[in-house]
Amino acid sequence: MSISLEKEHAPSVEEGILIFIFADMCMFALFFISYLMERNADLAVYISSQAKLNQSMGAVNTLILLLSSWFVVLAVKALKRNAERACALFLASAFSCGVVFIINKAIEYHAKIQDGITILSNDFFMFYYIITGIHLLHVLGGMIVLLVLFINTRRGKYSANNVAAVEGGGIYWHMVDLLWVFIFPLIYFLGA
Repeated sequence: MSISLEKEHAPSVEEGILIFIFADMCMFALFFISYLMERNADLAVYISSQAKLNQSMGAVNTLILLLSSWFVVLAVKALKRNAERACALFLASAFSCGVVFIINKAIEYHAKIQDGITILSNDFFMFYYIITGIHLLHVLGGMIVLLVLFINTRRGKYSANNVAAVEGGGIYWHMVDLLWVFIFPLIYFLGA
């Protein structure tokens, strides 16, 4: 008896992007574990330092990134319908959300530095700047991906039969957003 396994709806995303994302998530998991261990060793400093963060700005950035992920989902759906113009519009919208996120983060960093709070202030702020800074670099990388996808979509390089690049870029962008969903409560709210 022979069993035939057909791939009716096999994912079209390259395995390489999935491996990269897994490795990246593991790196951030190590940051989170280190942060939690150090936090437990000096809880009072972490809680008093955390109170100096702008939770409203962090919440706005969370909403911005969630909105950007929604735009990426809409872009992929549009491309699967061969609606390239709509796909490009949604990719541009996601990119714009990234710009707003970066501006808000720059404002937040500037306010901290103006208050004399730097990476050297204490262990909490060392983790704050490192974790949010590395995440910010991921946002920048994701924006470059979104820009390339936007340009290629406008040039007609993608269609309903060729969505792998847009899906792969979308998965990377969702990972960036998901990381922020963990960073936001961990850094801004845990134990506050």
